[in-house]
Amino acid sequence: MKIIDLKTFVVGNPPPHFGGRFFVFVKLTTDTGITGIGEVYAVPFHPHVVEKMIADVFGRVVHNSDPFRIETLFRTVYSSGFTQRPDMSLAGIVSGLEMACWDIIGKACDKPVYELLGGKVHDRLRTYTYLYPQPGDKTDVYMDADLAAERAVYYADMGFTAVKFDPLSFYSAFDPRQPTLAGLERCVQFVQKIREAVGTRCDLLFGTHGQLTPTGAIRLAKQLEPYDPLWLEEPVPPDNVNAMAQVAHQTSIPVATGERLATKYEFAQLLRHDAAAILQLNLGRVGGILEGKKIAGMAEAFHAQIAPHCYNGPIGGMANAQLSACSPNFLILESIQTWGGFHDDLVEQKIRWENGFVIPPATPGLGITLNEAVANAHPYMGDKLHLEMWARPVVPNDGTDPININQTGSA
Repeated sequence: MKIIDLKTFVVGNPPPHFGGRFFVFVKLTTDTGITGIGEVYAVPFHPHVVEKMIADVFGRVVHNSDPFRIETLFRTVYSSGFTQRPDMSLAGIVSGLEMACWDIIGKACDKPVYELLGGKVHDRLRTYTYLYPQPGDKTDVYMDADLAAERAVYYADMGFTAVKFDPLSFYSAFDPRQPTLAGLERCVQFVQKIREAVGTRCDLLFGTHGQLTPTGAIRLAKQLEPYDPLWLEEPVPPDNVNAMAQVAHQTSIPVATGERLATKYEFAQLLRHDAAAILQLNLGRVGGILEGKKIAGMAEAFHAQIAPHCYNGPIGGMANAQLSACSPNFLILESIQTWGGFHDDLVEQKIRWENGFVIPPATPGLGITLNEAVANAHPYMGDKLHLEMWARPVVPNDGTDPININQTGSA
C-alpha cells in the first residue's frame, strides 16, 4: 500500500469561533482507495502558507510511502533540513499527516486506532469545557464572576464534572509579568464563587496562558490554594522549564502545561524537572499520535497524567480520544462544549458525548469522517492567525488590564 494523494482543507470556523478562527485538515488517499483524515494545529503562519508547507512535506516524504511506517515518517520529517530538534511548525505538519496515516492503518486493519496502541483501558473518557459566553449574556462571562458561577452550574447540570476559566486577563507578546492587585482579586473572586456554586460537583481548572513570572504565579497560586483547583495551567511561558518547576515546587495545586510544546524531547524536560504533574499535549502539534503515546508512557513512569489539549476541530478531538482510551494515566479530555454546533456539522460520524464523557468509537481508524461539502463551503478568508497575542506591554492601571481577549484571540 502506498499513499498517492493529498488534499487540504482550510476551514473558517463561524462565530462564535469556539475552538479557534479556522481549522486545517489533511486527507490522504492510498493506491488501494483507503483514505485517512488528520488535523494540523496552530502553526504560527497564515493557514494558506501552512497549506504549502503541508504540500512540501507530502511531496518530499509522504508521497508513495507506506502509511504503516510511522516511525520512518516521523524521523524523516523531524530531521528535515538537518534540524533534529523540536520545531512547532514542522511538528504541526507531521502531526496532521501522521494522524491521517493512523486513520488509514486502522481502516486497513479493521480496528480503532486505540486497539493498535495497546488496547482500550477506558470505556468512557471524562471531559471538561471552558465557561463559554452564550447569546443574551448581559456581561462578559470571562470577566464577571457571578455569571461565570452561573455558567458553571449550567455545565454541571449537563454532566460536566470539571470546568475551566481564565480570569487573569489577556496574554501579551511582552509577557511574563507580575499580576496586578485587581487581577489577583478577580481571580480569587472567580474561584471562590464558582466553588460555592458547584461545590464538589466539579473540579476547577484555572487557566492562564504563560502571562506570569514565576514569583507572580506563586503569588497567584497561594491565593487560590484554599479552593483546591485541580490544576494551574501554564502559569509561566513554555520556554523555561526551570521557571515552571519553580512554580510547581511552591504550590499544592498541580501544574498543567504542554499545549505549546512539541515532541517527546520537550515533555521529557518537564518530567525530569518535576515541572508539571499534568501534561496537556495537543496531538495536532506535538508530533502525532505515536509521539503522543510515547509522551504518555514517559509520564506514566513519573506518575504524571495526560489531559490532551483541544482548542481546535473535531478531527484532533477524536485523535485525543483514541490516545486517551489506551493510556492508563489519562485524566481528562478538553471538549468544545458537547461537540455540537459547527464541530458537529463538520463530520459524518459524530463525537459521542454523553453526560460528561466521550465514548471511544468502535469503528476502524479514527472513527470520524470529514464532511467535505461542509468544509469546502466554509473557506477561511481572514488574515489573522489561530490566536493572536496582545501586541504591546500590559501596564497596570492604564485602563487596559480588565480587557480579556483569551477566547476570541483578537487584539
